[in-house]
Amino acid sequence: MDKMTDDIKIVKEGLAEAFYPDSVFYNPVQEFNRDLTIAVLNQFAQEYLLNKPISQSNKRTKEDKVKEKQMPTNDMRNELEKEKEKEKEGPTRFEDISDAQINRKVLQRGIKCDNGLRILEALSASGLRSMRFAKEVGGINEIITNDFSKDAYEMIKKNAAHNNVEDLIVPSLADATMVMYQNRRYSDRFHIIDLDPYGSAVQFLDGAVQAVRDGGLLCVTCTDTAVLCGNSSETCYSKYGAMSLKGKFCHEMALRILLQSIESHANRYSRYIVPLMSMSADFYIRVFVKVHTGQGIVKQSVSKLSMVYHCSGCGVFEFQKLGTCTPTKGRNFKYGTAVGPPVQEKCQHCHSKHHIGGPIWTAPIHDRDFIQTVVSGVQEDSSKFGTSQRIVGMLSLMLEELQDCPLYYIIDHLVNVVHCIAPNMLQIRSAIMNAGYRVSLSHAAKNSIKTDAPPNIIWDIMRSWVKTHPISEKRKQHETPGKHILSKEPTTDVSFDLRADANPKSREKGLVGTLFQAYFSKQPINRTIVIMACKLR
Repeated sequence: MDKMTDDIKIVKEGLAEAFYPDSVFYNPVQEFNRDLTIAVLNQFAQEYLLNKPISQSNKRTKEDKVKEKQMPTNDMRNELEKEKEKEKEGPTRFEDISDAQINRKVLQRGIKCDNGLRILEALSASGLRSMRFAKEVGGINEIITNDFSKDAYEMIKKNAAHNNVEDLIVPSLADATMVMYQNRRYSDRFHIIDLDPYGSAVQFLDGAVQAVRDGGLLCVTCTDTAVLCGNSSETCYSKYGAMSLKGKFCHEMALRILLQSIESHANRYSRYIVPLMSMSADFYIRVFVKVHTGQGIVKQSVSKLSMVYHCSGCGVFEFQKLGTCTPTKGRNFKYGTAVGPPVQEKCQHCHSKHHIGGPIWTAPIHDRDFIQTVVSGVQEDSSKFGTSQRIVGMLSLMLEELQDCPLYYIIDHLVNVVHCIAPNMLQIRSAIMNAGYRVSLSHAAKNSIKTDAPPNIIWDIMRSWVKTHPISEKRKQHETPGKHILSKEPTTDVSFDLRADANPKSREKGLVGTLFQAYFSKQPINRTIVIMACKLR
């Protein structure tokens, strides 16, 4: 190590330290990504390992024997009992051992758990993420820390020794896709697979959806947001099987394109996904999904995917589902083709043409209960996360999002279309709620509006606003989308009376609009990265 001192840097993050030479990639901006992943993995481990009942029956099926390898064993209970007897306190009978005692034993951090989680970090670089997993996540059996670079492989071994986690870390020098294909057998599958590449993760998805266990966790990052956000729709289709759109909602659409792609890969093997958390942040997107097996649920995928009709003039959008799924008797469903299109040839509001994108995932992208437990866990151990404040802020915004309202509007864009002065956030939200509709923010963009109000209500609100805040006559002389919209009278009674519940809790606490900029201002990173990320936002 002394000979390499001049070429090797050291970084401390969380409870781990990692050496990395110039030839091994390390991105300090992704500390938030790694912190959030550790918080998610801790909660997943709690649910996966500790919420499974321990079978007391002597008769075991083949399925039971496989499941026993994934859950706490009776030997652990007996070991706890012996420890208590030695201390001459606590319970002396097996039945009296509490779940809390078992939890502390099974999920002890930094200790190898014989029946614990098997994790694959497919693209590890220096292995810092894996080192943090080993020291900060409980209930782990082993972590396969893989990279295709020889330099990275050697650095992983050095970092594992430096952090004293060699019993948990298994360095691997191999192609990430081959590692996953070689672990497709049920008994060899991973409980957690983390894909965090430089660029797109799509080439790894086929192996990942096969190599993760039933109910296992797949964590995927993509940094090719320019492609996903509409700058190159044809490239997006060739990679993800969906056309991206350059709309104001592009960052959430990018998430939904990625979820659609993962679902599509999983469906080929009679598997499907359940999103736990989907995040757009900085210059990347990140999703956490559970993967399950079940052909019956796979058939319902067509009802979770939709095409997007986006007006090129005023920016409103409509959805066309790929198929229908109608409940019948019992647990049966009737599947059929959808009827459309949902729009006319030209936009009924501004007479502009529509652009068609998708298919995208239009089912919920978050699990509120899971996110709430992650927030609670981070708040309890906030000192362990360098970005704990940002995690709580981001997840708090996700908790407020309307789950059944895909995509969003931007207030600034609505104002630009009709060329009027801007109403503030509370006025717009109050008008929507006074009209009888729901509204929320989106974590993916500042000044965003997610709502179940149809486009005609949105434009009626803007028409009513313009009546009390007139625009210049010069603005009405040109053939613009705004002129066509304002040429119609509002058909909805609009009230801008402020409501007490119009201001979301996250906004009251000052979590909105500052998370992104505040984070970058504290990071000693390359100026080019900051400029690129800001442009993408």
